[in-house]
Amino acid sequence: MSVEQQNITLGEIYRFLGQSLKYPDADWVNTSYWSVLTTLLTELDWLEDRKALAAWRNSTSDFLEDLQVEHTRLFINAVPHVLAPPYASVYAHIDGTLYGPIAEKTKDFYREKGYALSQEDIPDYIVYELEFLAILVEQDQDGYETFLDTLFYPWFPKFEDKVLHETEHPFFIIIVKLIDFFTREES
Repeated sequence: MSVEQQNITLGEIYRFLGQSLKYPDADWVNTSYWSVLTTLLTELDWLEDRKALAAWRNSTSDFLEDLQVEHTRLFINAVPHVLAPPYASVYAHIDGTLYGPIAEKTKDFYREKGYALSQEDIPDYIVYELEFLAILVEQDQDGYETFLDTLFYPWFPKFEDKVLHETEHPFFIIIVKLIDFFTREES
Protein backbone atom coordinates (compact mmCIF):
# COMPACT_ATOMS: atom_id res chain seq x y z
CA MET A 1 0.00 0.00 0.00
CA SER A 2 1.46 3.38 -0.98
CA VAL A 3 1.78 6.47 1.19
CA GLU A 4 -0.88 8.13 -0.99
CA GLN A 5 -3.22 5.15 -0.57
CA GLN A 6 -2.71 5.38 3.19
CA ASN A 7 -3.64 9.10 3.00
CA ILE A 8 -0.63 10.13 5.05
CA THR A 9 -0.64 13.88 5.52
CA LEU A 10 2.35 16.19 5.80
CA GLY A 11 1.48 16.67 9.47
CA GLU A 12 1.68 12.91 10.02
CA ILE A 13 5.02 12.82 8.22
CA TYR A 14 6.38 15.55 10.51
CA ARG A 15 5.14 13.62 13.56
CA PHE A 16 6.76 10.47 12.20
CA LEU A 17 10.08 12.26 11.62
CA GLY A 18 9.94 13.85 15.07
CA GLN A 19 9.36 10.42 16.59
CA SER A 20 12.32 9.15 14.60
CA LEU A 21 14.65 11.50 16.45
CA LYS A 22 13.46 10.54 19.91
CA TYR A 23 15.48 8.05 21.90
CA PRO A 24 14.88 4.67 20.22
CA ASP A 25 12.51 2.52 22.24
CA ALA A 26 10.90 -0.85 21.54
CA ASP A 27 7.47 0.77 21.92
CA TRP A 28 7.87 2.63 18.64
CA VAL A 29 10.79 0.99 16.85
CA ASN A 30 8.59 -1.84 15.68
CA THR A 31 7.37 -3.57 12.53
CA SER A 32 4.79 -0.87 11.86
CA TYR A 33 7.42 1.88 12.13
CA TRP A 34 9.77 0.11 9.68
CA SER A 35 6.90 -0.49 7.29
CA VAL A 36 6.01 3.19 7.16
CA LEU A 37 9.67 4.21 6.73
CA THR A 38 10.34 1.75 3.91
CA THR A 39 7.05 2.65 2.20
CA LEU A 40 7.94 6.33 2.41
CA LEU A 41 11.38 5.69 0.90
CA THR A 42 9.83 3.58 -1.86
CA GLU A 43 7.22 6.22 -2.68
CA LEU A 44 9.93 8.88 -2.89
CA ASP A 45 11.98 6.56 -5.10
CA TRP A 46 14.86 6.71 -2.59
CA LEU A 47 15.76 3.14 -3.39
CA GLU A 48 19.46 3.44 -2.53
CA ASP A 49 18.56 4.74 0.92
CA ARG A 50 16.06 1.91 1.34
CA LYS A 51 18.75 -0.61 0.36
CA ALA A 52 21.25 0.94 2.79
CA LEU A 53 18.69 0.75 5.59
CA ALA A 54 17.86 -2.88 4.79
CA ALA A 55 21.56 -3.80 4.60
CA TRP A 56 22.19 -2.24 8.00
CA ARG A 57 19.19 -4.01 9.58
CA ASN A 58 20.33 -7.34 8.13
CA SER A 59 23.91 -6.85 9.34
CA THR A 60 23.22 -6.03 12.97
CA SER A 61 22.36 -8.54 15.66
CA ASP A 62 20.35 -5.99 17.66
CA PHE A 63 19.13 -3.08 15.58
CA LEU A 64 17.40 -1.38 18.55
CA GLU A 65 20.58 -1.35 20.61
CA ASP A 66 22.52 -0.20 17.56
CA LEU A 67 20.10 2.75 17.15
CA GLN A 68 20.28 3.58 20.86
CA VAL A 69 24.08 3.64 20.88
CA GLU A 70 24.28 5.89 17.83
CA HIS A 71 21.47 8.15 19.07
CA THR A 72 23.30 8.60 22.36
CA ARG A 73 26.61 9.26 20.59
CA LEU A 74 25.13 11.83 18.22
CA PHE A 75 22.56 13.64 20.33
CA ILE A 76 23.15 13.02 24.03
CA ASN A 77 26.69 12.24 25.09
CA ALA A 78 29.98 11.86 23.29
CA VAL A 79 33.54 12.71 24.28
CA PRO A 80 34.50 15.52 24.41
CA HIS A 81 31.05 16.96 23.53
CA VAL A 82 27.73 16.12 21.94
CA LEU A 83 28.39 15.69 18.22
CA ALA A 84 25.07 16.96 16.80
CA PRO A 85 23.03 18.70 19.49
CA PRO A 86 19.34 18.64 18.46
CA TYR A 87 18.64 22.20 19.71
CA ALA A 88 18.41 25.36 17.60
CA SER A 89 20.07 27.57 20.22
CA VAL A 90 23.35 25.64 19.98
CA TYR A 91 23.64 26.58 16.29
CA ALA A 92 22.36 30.14 16.67
CA HIS A 93 25.08 31.28 19.09
CA ILE A 94 28.81 31.48 18.56
CA ASP A 95 29.55 29.89 21.93
CA GLY A 96 27.11 27.01 21.28
CA THR A 97 25.12 27.56 24.45
CA LEU A 98 21.86 25.78 25.09
CA TYR A 99 18.65 27.70 25.77
CA GLY A 100 19.61 31.05 24.39
CA PRO A 101 17.48 33.78 22.81
CA ILE A 102 16.32 31.54 19.95
CA ALA A 103 14.83 29.12 22.48
CA GLU A 104 12.92 32.01 24.05
CA LYS A 105 11.69 33.15 20.62
CA THR A 106 10.54 29.61 19.88
CA LYS A 107 8.77 29.39 23.23
CA ASP A 108 7.08 32.75 22.56
CA PHE A 109 5.93 31.56 19.13
CA TYR A 110 4.40 28.43 20.68
CA ARG A 111 2.64 30.61 23.25
CA GLU A 112 1.34 33.03 20.58
CA LYS A 113 -0.26 30.05 18.83
CA GLY A 114 -1.81 28.76 22.05
CA TYR A 115 0.69 26.01 22.90
CA ALA A 116 3.11 25.56 25.76
CA LEU A 117 5.67 23.04 26.90
CA SER A 118 6.27 21.95 30.46
CA GLN A 119 8.73 24.02 32.48
CA GLU A 120 11.63 21.59 32.06
CA ASP A 121 11.27 21.09 28.28
CA ILE A 122 13.68 22.91 25.99
CA PRO A 123 11.49 24.57 23.33
CA ASP A 124 13.96 24.53 20.44
CA TYR A 125 14.45 20.74 20.55
CA ILE A 126 14.01 19.42 17.00
CA VAL A 127 11.43 16.83 18.07
CA TYR A 128 9.18 19.56 19.51
CA GLU A 129 9.70 21.76 16.48
CA LEU A 130 8.66 18.95 14.12
CA GLU A 131 5.60 18.18 16.24
CA PHE A 132 4.70 21.88 16.20
CA LEU A 133 5.17 22.06 12.42
CA ALA A 134 2.72 19.15 12.17
CA ILE A 135 0.12 21.15 14.08
CA LEU A 136 0.76 24.33 12.12
CA VAL A 137 0.65 22.70 8.67
CA GLU A 138 -2.78 21.31 9.57
CA GLN A 139 -4.22 24.41 11.26
CA ASP A 140 -2.32 27.61 10.47
CA GLN A 141 -0.59 27.89 7.09
CA ASP A 142 0.69 31.43 7.73
CA GLY A 143 2.08 30.40 11.12
CA TYR A 144 3.59 27.32 9.51
CA GLU A 145 5.46 29.33 6.90
CA THR A 146 6.59 31.90 9.46
CA PHE A 147 7.88 29.21 11.81
CA LEU A 148 9.77 27.46 9.01
CA ASP A 149 11.33 30.70 7.73
CA THR A 150 12.23 32.34 11.02
CA LEU A 151 12.80 29.55 13.53
CA PHE A 152 13.46 26.28 11.68
CA TYR A 153 15.44 27.03 8.50
CA PRO A 154 18.05 29.27 10.16
CA TRP A 155 19.45 26.37 12.17
CA PHE A 156 18.32 23.07 10.64
CA PRO A 157 20.90 22.98 7.78
CA LYS A 158 23.70 23.28 10.36
CA PHE A 159 22.23 20.43 12.38
CA GLU A 160 21.74 18.34 9.25
CA ASP A 161 25.34 18.97 8.22
CA LYS A 162 26.58 17.87 11.65
CA VAL A 163 24.57 14.65 11.52
CA LEU A 164 25.66 13.86 7.96
CA HIS A 165 29.32 14.41 8.86
CA GLU A 166 29.31 12.70 12.26
CA THR A 167 27.56 9.44 11.41
CA GLU A 168 27.73 6.73 8.83
CA HIS A 169 24.60 5.17 10.25
CA PRO A 170 22.03 5.00 7.43
CA PHE A 171 19.03 5.47 9.73
CA PHE A 172 20.03 8.92 10.98
CA ILE A 173 21.30 10.00 7.57
CA ILE A 174 17.96 9.07 6.02
CA ILE A 175 15.90 10.78 8.72
CA VAL A 176 17.68 14.14 8.44
CA LYS A 177 17.52 13.94 4.65
CA LEU A 178 13.77 13.30 4.89
CA ILE A 179 13.32 16.27 7.22
CA ASP A 180 15.22 18.45 4.77
CA PHE A 181 13.18 17.14 1.83
CA PHE A 182 9.78 17.67 3.41
CA THR A 183 10.51 21.08 4.93
CA ARG A 184 12.08 22.41 1.73
CA GLU A 185 9.33 20.94 -0.47
CA GLU A 186 6.92 23.15 1.40
CA SER A 187 8.88 26.36 0.94
